[in-house]
Amino acid sequence: MNIIWEINDYDIRMVKDFISKHQNPLVASRISRNINHRSIKIDKNSVLKCMIMCLLTSQQRSGPKSPIKLFLNKKPFPLTDESISTQDDAETFVRDILQKNGLTRYINRIPNFFILNYNKLQATSWTLLEELKHLHSNQTTVEVERALADNLDDIFKGFGPKQARNFLQALGLTKFEIPIDSRITSWLNDFGFPVSLSSEALQDKGYYHFVSDGIQSLCHHAGIFPCVLDAAIFSSFDNGGWTVENTVY
Repeated sequence: MNIIWEINDYDIRMVKDFISKHQNPLVASRISRNINHRSIKIDKNSVLKCMIMCLLTSQQRSGPKSPIKLFLNKKPFPLTDESISTQDDAETFVRDILQKNGLTRYINRIPNFFILNYNKLQATSWTLLEELKHLHSNQTTVEVERALADNLDDIFKGFGPKQARNFLQALGLTKFEIPIDSRITSWLNDFGFPVSLSSEALQDKGYYHFVSDGIQSLCHHAGIFPCVLDAAIFSSFDNGGWTVENTVY
């Protein structure tokens, strides 16, 4: 049995009008990085920064002025390969940094997941880094993006389908596979998506693929990339709070 996504002219016009209405620095940054591949840096520290971002935002909002966003914008960023690798108790080190920055939600779980993932990267000689660089240097497809996202979902503790895609998107590597969070599901439900969406159902990998297929079909017919629609939807909930400065990870 197959699902056929039927996209009509009204759907296309609604999406195009929405994108036109929500042109802002976050959308511009998404186009620059994820489509035009500008200002992308793939190294150990960028991977670690995106990993902690994903773990922090798994259950909490990260608007432009949120404590999470302020932490991610710190220069120099305190969680680096060099700073972590020299610690006798790396998990406590991460926990202390999060607490000092007011990030106390899931204060035991997040550092634990982060160090488990860091240790896995170390144990595998950072082979993931080469996969990410390969994705950056080659023409991406839906199939390639989905396969890598599903692999990250399997190997990283504390992730899931959404955060695996959030990780790749934040690095500037993906165009088609997007993190489907509460903002996206709320927008899609209001838009008239043919099935009612919930965060619980989206934990299932197959269901996540099904919803992604619908989003990608809608965007294809509208002539935009899903990552741009994601940025427009995400920023539409923040009342114009995004600036050029706070879009940078």
